[in-house]
Amino acid sequence: MKVLVLGAGVIGTTSAWYLARAGHEVTVVDRQPEAALETSFANGGQISVSHAQPWANPGAPLRALRWLGQEDAPLLFRPSTDPAQWLWGMNFLLECLPYRTRRNTANALELAIYSVRLLGELRAATGITYDEQTRGILQLFFSRQDFEEACAPLALLRERGLEVREHDAAQCIAMEPALAASTAAIAGGIHAPGDESGDAHVFTARLAELARAAGVQFRFNVSVTGLQIVSGRIERIMIDDEAGIDESLRADAYVVALGSYSPLLLRSVGISVQVYPVKGYSLTLPLRPGDKAPYMSLSDDSHKLVFSRLGERLRVAGTAELNGYDTALNETRCQALLARTRELFPEIGRGEDAQFWTGLRPATPSNQPLIGRARYPNLYLNTGHGTLGWTLACGSAKVLADVIGDRAPEISVDLL
Repeated sequence: MKVLVLGAGVIGTTSAWYLARAGHEVTVVDRQPEAALETSFANGGQISVSHAQPWANPGAPLRALRWLGQEDAPLLFRPSTDPAQWLWGMNFLLECLPYRTRRNTANALELAIYSVRLLGELRAATGITYDEQTRGILQLFFSRQDFEEACAPLALLRERGLEVREHDAAQCIAMEPALAASTAAIAGGIHAPGDESGDAHVFTARLAELARAAGVQFRFNVSVTGLQIVSGRIERIMIDDEAGIDESLRADAYVVALGSYSPLLLRSVGISVQVYPVKGYSLTLPLRPGDKAPYMSLSDDSHKLVFSRLGERLRVAGTAELNGYDTALNETRCQALLARTRELFPEIGRGEDAQFWTGLRPATPSNQPLIGRARYPNLYLNTGHGTLGWTLACGSAKVLADVIGDRAPEISVDLL
C-alpha cells in the first residue's frame, strides 16, 4: 500500500519506520527543512512509563486554582475567546474524575510498557544512539504530604509489572550525588529503574536516515494546505511544495501526525478532535569539566520539571501554558526554569549559556493519544500524545501500522 504520512516529528517518523517495516511504500512530508524541528526538538528527553498518570487527575483542579495569576506557575491558563480552549478545559475537568483517571492511567501504562520494549528492540536491531541513558528516572518530592500521596497509587504500576521503589532523602542523594548540593530539602523520591531518557531530536533525525535507507521518501519544506474528498474517501492532499508551487499528492492511505496542528487540518474535512496545544518550555545548559551535574534523569514534582543528562548537556523542561498557538518565549517562565535548576544544582554551567526553547504539546483532555482510522476509510490519525510523545512513539507507530495493515495490534488499547 502507498501511505502518505503528514508530519516528521517523533510520531510521524516512527510511524513511517514501522509502516515501511510492514512492507508499505511510505512518503513523509513536513513543513520544516529537517525532521523533528518542532515539538520533538528540545523536549524533556524522558521515556517515562512511571509517569503514565495523566495531567487530568483528581488533584489537578485544586492545583490549577492555587496557581492562578502566577506568571511562573507550573500551569498557566491564559483565557481567550477560542471556543476550542473552553471546550477542551471542560472535558479536562471531566477526565479528572477518579474512575476516568484510573482508566486513562491503565491505558497509558499498557501502551508505554509496549513502546519502551519496542524502542529497546529497535536500538538493538539498528544500533541507533541518541545520548540515551538507561539508569531509570528518580521522581523527587519536596514535601512529605506530596511524597505520601504519590506513593499511594504505586500499586497500580506494580500490578502491571513495573518496578518502582520508594526512597528517603539520603537514599536519593546516594543514587544521584549531584543532589547533595541542593538548597531545596528533599522529602523523598520514587525510582523507576526501567525508565529511560535520551535526545528525541537526535533519535528522530537518525531514525529518519535509517528509514530513508529502507526506502522511505522524505519531502521537507512542504506545507499541507488541504485534503480533497471524493466519494467518501481522501482523494489527495494539496501542498505548497519545496519551490512554493501548489501541488497535490495521492496515496492509498493518509496518516495525520501533525501534533497540535492536526485539528486545524482535520477541521477542514468536518472532523473535530479534542487536541489542544499546551506550551512547554525547556532550557539546555552546556556542561563544563568539573560541573556537578546529574547523570540520572530526574523529575521535580513540586515544579513539574524534568532534568535529563544528554551527553555534555543538561536539559531542563516542563511547565504547561494554555495560550493557543503562541510559541513566543516568556522571559519570566524561562528564568523560573533557570532559578529552579540553580536551587537543585548550584554548581553547574553558566546561566548566560542557557539555550531556551518552547514547543506545543498536542494534548487531549485525557492525555490519551488518538490512534487509528478516522471518519474516512483511508484516513488515519496518530496524534494527541501530550507529555508522552517520546515515551509512546514506537508503540503508537506499531499499533498504527497494524491497524493500517488490517492486523490486530499486539496489545489491547483504546483506538479511534
